[in-house]
Parts: sequence; C-alpha cells; structure tokens
Amino acid sequence: MAAPRIAFVLGTRPEIIKLSPLIRACDDRDVPYVVVHTGQHYSDSLDTVFFEQLELPTPTHNLEVGSDDHGAQTAEMIRGIESILTETRPDHVIVHGDTNSALAGAIATSKLEPSLAHVEAGLRSFDRSMPEEINRVLADHVSNYRFAPTDESARLLAAEGIDDERVVVTGNTIVDAVSQHRDLAARKSTVLEDRDLESGEFYLLTAHRAENVDDPDRFGGILAGVGEFAERTDREVVYPIHPRARENLEDLDRSVPDSIRLVPPLDFLDFLTLEDHARLAITDSGGVQEETCILETPCLTVRDNTERPETIDIGANRLVGTDRTAIVEGAEAMVDRDGEWPNPFGDGTAADRILDALL
Repeated sequence: MAAPRIAFVLGTRPEIIKLSPLIRACDDRDVPYVVVHTGQHYSDSLDTVFFEQLELPTPTHNLEVGSDDHGAQTAEMIRGIESILTETRPDHVIVHGDTNSALAGAIATSKLEPSLAHVEAGLRSFDRSMPEEINRVLADHVSNYRFAPTDESARLLAAEGIDDERVVVTGNTIVDAVSQHRDLAARKSTVLEDRDLESGEFYLLTAHRAENVDDPDRFGGILAGVGEFAERTDREVVYPIHPRARENLEDLDRSVPDSIRLVPPLDFLDFLTLEDHARLAITDSGGVQEETCILETPCLTVRDNTERPETIDIGANRLVGTDRTAIVEGAEAMVDRDGEWPNPFGDGTAADRILDALL
C-alpha cells in the first residue's frame, strides 16, 4: 500500500457522516488514505454496522477508547493518534468539527510533521461553557488549513486574527452527505412503514445535549412544550431517545406526554428518512439544524444559542430555548413553513474543493 496522503481522524456519528463524502472522493480520485477511528462513542452500531450501512470502508485503525471523562478520554486518544501518525506518516491529517476526537487529532498533529486540516472551521456559539466550543476554537487555532462552510464562518475566523490566506470557504460537506445518503436511504430505509408513519403527518424530536437532558427544568420544559403543541395539532411526535436522556427520565420519575412516542436510537438512514418526511423537527442538535435546512423541513431549536445562525437568517430555523410557552409559540410559527428557502451551506461539492486545496 502506498504511503497515505491523508489521514482521517474521527470518532462519532456526525464526523463519520460529514467526512464520508471526503472518503468517497479519495476513493474516486485514487488518493491513498487511512481512517483512524478513535472509538469515542464505541459500539457495534457505530462501528461495524454503521460503516457497512453507509457503504464505507472499515476503518484502518480503531483505538476503541470509549466514553470517559474529558481529560482521560482525550489523553488516550492523543497517545494513540500520535503513534499511528508517526508510523504511517501522512501528508495531511483531517479532523472535523468540535468533538474530543477532533481536539485530540488536532493536538497530536500539531506536534508532528503532517499539516492539519479542520473541516467545518469557524463555527461559534460564543458559549464557553460548552466543551464543543472550546474544542472547535482550539482546533481552528492550531490548523494549517481551515475549511469554513460559509462566509459567516470565515468572517468569524478573521475576527479572531486568523490570516485570510489560511481559510478556504468550501461549503459544508453535510450537503454532499445528505445528497449521497438520501439516495441510500430511499433504497434501504423502511422506517415509515415499520413505525406506521405518514409523510408530513408527524413531528420529529431530538434532545440529547447535557445542558438540556441533565437539567430537570429544561428537559421538562421541552417535553411539556412539544407535547402540548402535538396535542393542539393532533399529530404524534417521534422521539428517538438517547440512552442518557432515557436514564434521566427514569431517575427523575418524569412522565412523557402521550403525544410523544419514544423509540430506540435509529441508524442514520432511518433518521434521515424521518427528517425528510417530518412536518417539523424540534432539536438541540447542530447537525439536525443543518440537515433539515437542506431537506426543506422546518426546524425549531430548543437551545439558548446556535452555531448555525445561517439557518435562522433564511427562515429555516427558529431558536426558542426550553420554555414551554416559547416552544409552543415557535412551533406554531414554523410548522407551516413551505421549505422554499435558499441553502446557505453550498452546492454539494465541498469534498472536491477540500481535496483540491490539499492536493
């Protein structure tokens, strides 16, 4: 095998999804690469099954780090990544977004010879209490290449003193990924039939962020507001519930409104299908804000801030926090949006632009 030009460092579902177009582009262009899977959220569904379902090659290396405290988890990743990069000697290392895997990959690479490329650079929530905000800022400031998804992201990097020549606006690889995976989902997913759902006649809820599901008042406000809106409009809410959120519900002995149907976590193709066919998505996920915007599904974000302000600017998304009344009012305002907004995240060729800049 030829020495890799590129090493991908990833460890969570969003990273796999958003880097998959770049991995496919390397295959199409015969660019040798290795994939270093940290195993940040290690499970069989995330590892073997997930890569198989998206028709991606099995990772070259798997550190199987698993969950742990931030310091211990990140330190173990840095040690493993450094060893692999020293052995394989790639020209470029690509990290994505704001996870501990991205931070570990950035720190390890910054002390070695390969250049570091940060995909989805320049996103900011301006909330330093979020670990993700710290991770994305640090990755940006040690990178050699910063691939910003939008002009606004590039502007924020410039405001932090980063040289314009080291920033390339490429669009967001999520547009490439949604386009590629939408076709896969149409072929493979039977979730609507399996869950007895009719297109356009249900709402989709995701709530998993620690600041929401670990706080009884915030989590309760989300469930109450979403449940009330669903009852008013006589539609069901489908909530693929994260294990952490389910544990908190049990610990708090909190009841879930009858209009909210809890289902186990879904694979990406099933989830993408639900996003595509939901009447409204209610979420605290940054990725869902992007995906629903691209899929022309109205979105309501139950957070106090967002690093995807473009979705709000074009009318695809509304930020409402976790107050019950604000959620109901926001949902009423968004539910009948027709989806005819411009896509702020590019034309689906971000992966090729990134490779062009690196190679």
